[in-house]
Amino acid sequence: MFEKLRGALDTAVTKATTKELNEKNLADAVWELQLVLIQNDVAVEVAEHICNLTKKKLLGKRTGRLENVKKLFKTALFESIIEVLTPTHHLDLVQAVQEKKEEGEPLSIMFLGVNGTGKTTTLAKIAHMYKENGYSIVIAACDTFRAGSIEQLSRHAERLGIKVIRQDYGHDAAAIAYDAINHARARHIDVVLIDTAGRMQTNKNLLEEMKKIVRVAKPDVKLFIGDALAGNDALSQAKEFNDAVSIDGAILTKVDADPSGGTALSVTYVTGAPVIYVGVGQGYTDIQKFDPEWFAHRIIGEI
Repeated sequence: MFEKLRGALDTAVTKATTKELNEKNLADAVWELQLVLIQNDVAVEVAEHICNLTKKKLLGKRTGRLENVKKLFKTALFESIIEVLTPTHHLDLVQAVQEKKEEGEPLSIMFLGVNGTGKTTTLAKIAHMYKENGYSIVIAACDTFRAGSIEQLSRHAERLGIKVIRQDYGHDAAAIAYDAINHARARHIDVVLIDTAGRMQTNKNLLEEMKKIVRVAKPDVKLFIGDALAGNDALSQAKEFNDAVSIDGAILTKVDADPSGGTALSVTYVTGAPVIYVGVGQGYTDIQKFDPEWFAHRIIGEI
């Protein structure tokens, strides 16, 4: 996981710290660092920001031995990555459902993303997580566009023992989401998970449908599901969805197969929304909370 970026960064840092950290040498080192980040799926503006932060932390610092210079450089880079990964707001899905439960209302979560990112499987993982925590769940099958999507979702729900609110293909997705939330409210169900059609960010009709679901159903949380292996494509998708409906958080899938790790940095920085979970396999338990320090250590290695 992230081996490619970690190795490239370590090489860049080693090369950079063979000289005294004056402004000229530091500028050269930071430029090389920026190139390494960009080559590993970190968006250009994000790579620039990380490098500027790192440079500011290092300017004016002096140390006697080269091994101390390397540690200083890696520490500054680590702190810069943590700063970028710290979002403008916090999102805890378990805390959110508990707060809604105390109000006597269900928590509704809408899952957004393009086809092939693992959106439906991720929804099933979150359903399993809530069930393990003792909460009741209903699923809204709002992908009435893609053939087989309702059956796929229903198979997950059957395995998990969770009811699905569904209609025929071509039915109004917003109405299904609205009905599911009212169903949960009437039966005191804790969580409504809303599956939506996987859409390309360039498909304006499906984007309009997504906006309609938000207007009609008013979901409490809108989660972008992105494929970590998609690199800058995942970033452009996150931007488009965020511009359309203002996402509240992100879950990145296939992180266990990601050699670079740049997507998480880019999505958090560009949208301001936190990455809250990462998918690390296909099983229902193969999902873990996203920890910025864990992520930064995986990239930087030992300091």
